[in-house]
Amino acid sequence: MLGVSPATLRRWGDAGRVRVFTTPGGHRRFSRQGLERLLPADRSHRPSLGSAGLTTTRITRSYRRARREAASELAWVLELTDEQRARFRERGHVLAARLLRYLDAPDGMAAAGQLREAALNAGDYGRVAAAEGLSLSQTVEGFLRFRAPFHHELATAARRRGFDTRETTELLEAAERAMDEMLLATMGGHAGSVHGRRRPVRGQAVRLGRQRATQ
Repeated sequence: MLGVSPATLRRWGDAGRVRVFTTPGGHRRFSRQGLERLLPADRSHRPSLGSAGLTTTRITRSYRRARREAASELAWVLELTDEQRARFRERGHVLAARLLRYLDAPDGMAAAGQLREAALNAGDYGRVAAAEGLSLSQTVEGFLRFRAPFHHELATAARRRGFDTRETTELLEAAERAMDEMLLATMGGHAGSVHGRRRPVRGQAVRLGRQRATQ
């Protein structure tokens, strides 16, 4: 009825969220009326992500952990200056906030508007990456690196709020579709950058300088 596991229902009972009765044999019993009160009046609208505690601040903390992992696995990340990292971090926060607004939009028209804005922000991200000397493959690699933490936080928020299976599936699928469009916009922004000769990142500049010195 609720779309949650028995373990979740037991936790709700222990927390007093739903009334539970214990039989002499030690079995839990729940009243149908009490369970029905947990169902939203309109199941076509899931609870907001904000009510589940999913905020840009929480996403930022998750991204911070992902950055530490990426720095140890992606050599080009170590070559970025602090200023470059700050620019990418700022734009990453904008993309995360826009994606959350899209997922929590009250209707299709509002969602489409948020997705358009997210695509514009993603295009800007791609242009900045090109201007900073990142290749297209590096730009895509960076985008994909921070895709997983967002999905993890979405799934965690869905479990915390007690979303049913349908709501969770639709949420993750909507996020996946939006991220696909944002990735395409990022690639388009990179490819369409007006910077004909991109400024290389610090490590690339050293290598290019050595190559020219030997020619």
